[in-house]
Amino acid sequence: MMNRRRFLLHSGNGLGAAALSTLLDDKLLANAGSHYAPKAKRLIYLFFDGGPSHIDTWDYKPALRKIHGVELPDSIRNGQRITGMTSGQKSFPCVAPMFHFDQAGKDGRWVNTDILPRMAKMVDEIAVVKSLHTEAINHDPAITYIATGSQVPGKPSLGAWLSYGLGSENANMPAYVVMISRGGGQNQALYDRLWGSGFLPSRHQGVKLRSAGEPVLYLNNPPGVDSGSRRTVLDGLAELNGQAYDRFGDPETQARIAQYEMAFRMQTAVPDLMDIGRESEHTLGLYGEDVKKPGSFARNCLLARRMAESGVRFIQLFHRGWDQHGSLPSKLRGQCRDIDQACAGLLQDLKERGLLEDTLVVCGGEFGRTIYSQGKLTADDHGRDHHGRCFTSWFAGGGIQPGIEYGKTDDFCYNIVENPVHIRDMNATILHCLGLDHRRLTFRFQGLDQRLTGVEEEAKVVRGLLA
Repeated sequence: MMNRRRFLLHSGNGLGAAALSTLLDDKLLANAGSHYAPKAKRLIYLFFDGGPSHIDTWDYKPALRKIHGVELPDSIRNGQRITGMTSGQKSFPCVAPMFHFDQAGKDGRWVNTDILPRMAKMVDEIAVVKSLHTEAINHDPAITYIATGSQVPGKPSLGAWLSYGLGSENANMPAYVVMISRGGGQNQALYDRLWGSGFLPSRHQGVKLRSAGEPVLYLNNPPGVDSGSRRTVLDGLAELNGQAYDRFGDPETQARIAQYEMAFRMQTAVPDLMDIGRESEHTLGLYGEDVKKPGSFARNCLLARRMAESGVRFIQLFHRGWDQHGSLPSKLRGQCRDIDQACAGLLQDLKERGLLEDTLVVCGGEFGRTIYSQGKLTADDHGRDHHGRCFTSWFAGGGIQPGIEYGKTDDFCYNIVENPVHIRDMNATILHCLGLDHRRLTFRFQGLDQRLTGVEEEAKVVRGLLA
């Protein structure tokens, strides 16, 4: 009963895995799709929406002080495409960081100890990649690119690919969970498609947990309906949907059945995971006072650890407010106040529980910021524009070599001079740590074996990052 178009759409390499993923219990599928033994069982991705300044945090060079106020040389800019926000500027004066930096860790790496004092103490646990780059220079295409492997909306997200490839370790929770917190800076839009399933079966899309009210809308039973009644309704729906699948053969029907069942199981699992009342004072202290505020980045970091511990495959935290086009010193200070202790606390908490060795933690944004000033060149009122030619993220945990720096930029923190890492390479490396070969994780769509890392250019795993 399947029509020709649907048959052609779903035939090919992805059909067997897609059908299997809808028919078997998630627990049976845990790591079933691995191409080789994974170093990491799960991923926590801390995404700083808006583009944090690499120059003012992790990619500091003492020589930057000497070029403060100097016009950016044409030989450095080299005709780079710039945004409409600075295209009208007549000059591009360089501005050095307005913060105090110290050397930290056994290798004496420069870190902004002024606004990242706690993460400065964790440098020997993380790998700092200074040579990431992207072609995108505006927020929506840039965040879409790094989240889905394409600047064009509609492709599956990284989390959806992981759910499709690996399944879940917890039958009572989705494989992919998203939480959002809001910083004090300018907030860029976040769209549900950033954690969507695209052309993959819809059961692989991320589930966004809310910080107020019901964690998931309509998860609780309405007044007058108990669990027994809900079970009866779901059994009836499953029978009707089963009949529809037998007649039409649409895999999305099986996905619908699975999602109804998952929602039923989540009624018990989600409230328990969101309740931090049984956490010790020591653990709460790792994350700081903000951990007591629902919806804060600190609370979400603690919840991420709880979910990782319970077998959720991929937890992605979006923290908004990193778009500092003006008043960067004060705004960046506030943003780092939100995240510094929480990030360090998450790493320490995972390590104390023996989870860091098989949990991959990634932290970064969609691009960096320019060395040249946007607006006034003053100590408290300058800003920086978007910069995709080089930016920084850090990695820790499963499969990653700790205590290293990878890649290098020029003296203006403007161009990469050593070991460039495209965001496709970054995603290929994340998949590798989780036991997936990005070239073999495919789904047939529009006549191509689609991949997270794209089919146009070959991505590569960054071997220099691996333990």
